[in-house]
Amino acid sequence: MTEHDTTHDGEIYRAGFACLVGRPNAGKSTLTNALVGDKVAITSSKPQTTRHTIRGIVTRPDGQIVLVDTPGLHKPRTLLGERLNDVVRETLLDVDVIGFCLPADQKIGPGDQFIAKDLAELQRVRKRPVVALVTKTDTVDRERLAEHLIEVDRLGEWAAIVPCSAVSGKQVDDVANVLLGYLPESPQLYPDDVLTDESDTVMIAELIREAALEGVRDELPHSLAVVVEEMVPREDRPDDKPLMDVRVNIFVERPSQKAIIIGRGGSRLREVGTTAREGIEKLLGQRVYLDLHVKVAKDWQRDPKQLGKLGFNL
Repeated sequence: MTEHDTTHDGEIYRAGFACLVGRPNAGKSTLTNALVGDKVAITSSKPQTTRHTIRGIVTRPDGQIVLVDTPGLHKPRTLLGERLNDVVRETLLDVDVIGFCLPADQKIGPGDQFIAKDLAELQRVRKRPVVALVTKTDTVDRERLAEHLIEVDRLGEWAAIVPCSAVSGKQVDDVANVLLGYLPESPQLYPDDVLTDESDTVMIAELIREAALEGVRDELPHSLAVVVEEMVPREDRPDDKPLMDVRVNIFVERPSQKAIIIGRGGSRLREVGTTAREGIEKLLGQRVYLDLHVKVAKDWQRDPKQLGKLGFNL
């Protein structure tokens, strides 16, 4: 890894950690991917899809932002929900700057006020700068955006307010510039070509979960967990045509949900496999044989033992 001095071509080089927070479905994962310029966090129209603090790494000539994407802060209804909230709060203590995502297409609600109160306390105790990021600006007209910016300004004391659209790319560079400005002077933390520090197995599980969430009923996102059981190179393959065998279990909470994921005659599961395999092959840079199994783990979100088995030792 090439170490930079804290000065770079006469300019100060900055590097550090930034965290995006917000209520579920505020556009945090989409913005993470837009800033990094590649897919490192799963996105879905279903809220509460992020379960791990995926780090995306933005490397520029003048600095490096290590983005920590968190689950949405929300009023928890299950043990899993409580643990996800704990993850967010712990993450906030370890970062240099916080980006609070407030989607332009939704009015400021109790969820936003709940998070703003948490962040105000953090600013008071830990002196962490908080930047208000008004996301999804491509979904509203200029008048509605202006109203929303005024509402956001009234919600708290912000280091800055930056409107942006991760989908259109508008002002995403401005978000990066503002976040970078609040990072400390530091050598580069990761090599140039690293986009995330998540393991391949975590990324594969997330890609499969994203594919499984597409087009299913609202009750399913919370009930879905994916565990990569095994990844082994297929033996006796020519060196120029390797094949990776990936065996994966998809867990749901009820037999009725299992039927939804599998679909009639296995059609839905095949679709999930085809979609996910495309992303996995891009990630691994080789062909993959994906072996998916759907299993029922009854009420796993409320069971500490099962949460641990499914990787939520939070």
